[in-house]
Amino acid sequence: MVTVEEVRKAQRAEGPVTIMAIGTATPPNCIDQSSYPDYYFRITNSEHKTELKEKFKRMCEKSQIKKRYMYLHEEILKENPNICAYMAPSLDARQDMVVVEVPKLGKEAATKAIKEWGQPKSKITHLVFCTTSGVDMPGADYQLTKLLGLRPSVKRLMMYQQGCFAGGTVLRLAKDLAENNKGARVLVVCSEITAVTFRGPSDTHLDSLVGQALFGDGAAAMIIGADPIPEVEKPILQLVSAAQTILPDSEGAIDGHLREVGLTFHLLKDVPGLISKNIDKSLTEAFKPFGISDWNSIFWIAHPGGPAILDQVEAKCGLKPEKLRATRHVLSEYGNMSSACVVFILDEMRRKGAEDGLKTTGEGLEWGVLFGFGPGLTVETVVLHSVAI
Repeated sequence: MVTVEEVRKAQRAEGPVTIMAIGTATPPNCIDQSSYPDYYFRITNSEHKTELKEKFKRMCEKSQIKKRYMYLHEEILKENPNICAYMAPSLDARQDMVVVEVPKLGKEAATKAIKEWGQPKSKITHLVFCTTSGVDMPGADYQLTKLLGLRPSVKRLMMYQQGCFAGGTVLRLAKDLAENNKGARVLVVCSEITAVTFRGPSDTHLDSLVGQALFGDGAAAMIIGADPIPEVEKPILQLVSAAQTILPDSEGAIDGHLREVGLTFHLLKDVPGLISKNIDKSLTEAFKPFGISDWNSIFWIAHPGGPAILDQVEAKCGLKPEKLRATRHVLSEYGNMSSACVVFILDEMRRKGAEDGLKTTGEGLEWGVLFGFGPGLTVETVVLHSVAI
């Protein structure tokens, strides 16, 4: 007779969980940040709000964003004028777009990741899909399973309405799935489309304008699993530990509410201050087991919520400017793509490392941290370990 303990042991993976492949995708419509204020106030019929437009111009200039990608373009917005208002019923129109486009963009990123992985997609055992857009049943996970032609028996997990920290959450969940299911290969997809949050300007709700200046569309995918097959699967990084916490005194700092007018965005407290004040505690708890306390000795993948967050984290942790290079690069080239951002940053760090001839993904360093920040305020902290190429 086999004991329960023996069954459990046989079900578990042996080695650490690794990221084996990465893919990213954006909509084709690229917007230039320098000309965006003129376009935004024109398309929303708000050109008479000259003072507000000047404020928005300053927001865009300070954003450190050069360009973003958006599914929404001028023709779509002209056909759906309610989306351009600040408060007009428009959820149906928004849903009609994102329910279709979120899994489609996810498929683009996933196809690239699967190609890099080099294994048949029939070997994908689990799917974790994350989006802040387009709640529907059956969900985007189901739609992606159909679009990719995954096995009907793939074990799916759908995450809606998590926000910007969820790039860390999906790694935490995929790590647990891969560790506890021997031979598991988890396809993780984050797909974000801002059609659900786009709206015209308001004189009384400037926090909404902050979102209009920062957010962009993008999708990212990863293949995650333990015990890579030698000569076939090529691990990029190991996932060592993962933690989630709610920051003290942060309730109501970032909120999003799904209404008839779409997903409204509210920024009500000093978010950069709250994150920088608490980040040292998260780092210390994560790296104490490894005897690491020099935050410049690790590589950094931090969600780029906005330049003020990055500036204050950099100052608080005494980071050298190059520590957040990849993060700032992604913010500049794509804007804030919510949950997908950290995967884009990971891919950028990998690209730059290969360009510089480094032997590992993490800037030639052994240890690294991935941070997700978002509504709650919630912080996800993932400890990463380099794998020799």
